[in-house]
Amino acid sequence: MKTFLTLLLFILGLGATEKPNFVLIYVDDLGWTDSSVEMVRGNKSTRSDFYQTPFLAKLAQEGMVFSNAYAPAPVCTPSRNSMMHGMTPAKMLNSVLFADESIKNYRGEITIPQALKKADKNYVSAHFGKWHIPCITPEKAGFEVTDGPTGNGEGDYMDDMKTVLPESDPKRMIELTDKTISFMSDQVKNNKPFFVQLSHYAVHIWHDSFKKTREKYRNLPRGKKAIDSDYIPESQISEGAYKHNWLINYAAMIDDMDVQFGRLLKSIDSLGIKDNTYIIFTSDNGGGLRGNEPLQGAKGDLTEGGIRVPFIVRGPNIPKGAYTKQSTVGWDLLPTLYDLAGGKASLPEGVEGGSLRDIFAKGDSGKIKRKLGEIVFHFPWYNGEPESALIIGNMKILKNLDTKKIKLFDISKDHGELNDLSSQMPERVAAMDKRLTEYLNSVGAEDVVTLRKGYLERITQNWLPYEKQKLAALKVKLTNGDSSVKKEIDRITGYIKFLKDEVTHSIARSKMHGVDFGKFIVEE
Repeated sequence: MKTFLTLLLFILGLGATEKPNFVLIYVDDLGWTDSSVEMVRGNKSTRSDFYQTPFLAKLAQEGMVFSNAYAPAPVCTPSRNSMMHGMTPAKMLNSVLFADESIKNYRGEITIPQALKKADKNYVSAHFGKWHIPCITPEKAGFEVTDGPTGNGEGDYMDDMKTVLPESDPKRMIELTDKTISFMSDQVKNNKPFFVQLSHYAVHIWHDSFKKTREKYRNLPRGKKAIDSDYIPESQISEGAYKHNWLINYAAMIDDMDVQFGRLLKSIDSLGIKDNTYIIFTSDNGGGLRGNEPLQGAKGDLTEGGIRVPFIVRGPNIPKGAYTKQSTVGWDLLPTLYDLAGGKASLPEGVEGGSLRDIFAKGDSGKIKRKLGEIVFHFPWYNGEPESALIIGNMKILKNLDTKKIKLFDISKDHGELNDLSSQMPERVAAMDKRLTEYLNSVGAEDVVTLRKGYLERITQNWLPYEKQKLAALKVKLTNGDSSVKKEIDRITGYIKFLKDEVTHSIARSKMHGVDFGKFIVEE
């Protein structure tokens, strides 16, 4: 019926071509090898030999796998903000989790929903699940249907943010899928092209899954060997305690999410829109602290384990079972969708990504032209190892912003970043560092010293006084005979020690830059 209607509109001169639909599945913390799909064709080390994702494998069989895909940042907020606006986190002044500057000095010029409206006013956009972009709400970004400015908490609690989610829908996977299917059905009925972003709360901590799926993995050969650090027995789990472990439950959560993805694929088929719908499956950053072999590092780090992510796409003119070595990064999505939607007018000058349309059709022989030719990463993380990185072709530099030490890797041959080539190619290192520095200076990117100062202020002026006040009140209760507060006293005491250690660490690191933050020293 829909095909007949499109043909009738064409005959009447009311519509030239049917606009494509876009479904973006955005997973939280899913690592490059956290599925059963090989990220590099023929390389078994680039897939999991334990996690089972048959529906994601189906997508790969019917579409294209990008072997060299990157999240804009190694943590969620900067990645999501960058992807939504088509700009680097550095340019958005949102290179780390705290986005104060990006709120005060909002640099966004256009969002994905706004770009699609620019291409065709009939596009309708929806966002379900985790948002976590403080500088703009989903409504202001142009989403007509949305769950609102949600964060991580909605993935663990009911709307009151106190009641733990029921066992019947871990991480709201079913709810989010139901909403997405309902939205798509409505747009098909209304003959409207659409963009829907399903942002899963999975697979972020706290981990949760169906008990029957955990039983499935527990009974697999590897599952039977799970040690205590991998698996918390059901008998030790009380309501609200969370089934947090690194093997059985994590595997089950990925499997449960894949099953819901299968429901989504089936609904697209039943709605009759498969041939005109692009499905993009990716993650907001690299895998968590579980080990991401063969990659080095994890979430929160600019090594490949923190930023290389799965990226699989299916849609019109995309060859089946294809792989490409072409590099892509999250800020390419906005210009890609705009191009595929038929956008002709130039996008705002600030958009830095490039359209993947030619690569979708031609793979390795396709071309992409970005305003920013290189792929730049900036993560001045004030309480860890602050880093920046630059990728040009196959070469990547990784620069520690405290020590100024720079490493050079050929990531086409060395996914694990085990062979530092900096001493062999000093001229290459110097040229890439110069380009990296020029870009960061040109956009006024955040610097680690300023961020550390803000971090020290939050600790010493807000967090520590608040925790000390709570501790004092609990000690009064203990003195009055209430022994039930002992556990909470121990927890807060440990947290206060952690905060004090953070102050010491931040002051010492800042001295590497010739800055003395001794005024923030915490007196006992």
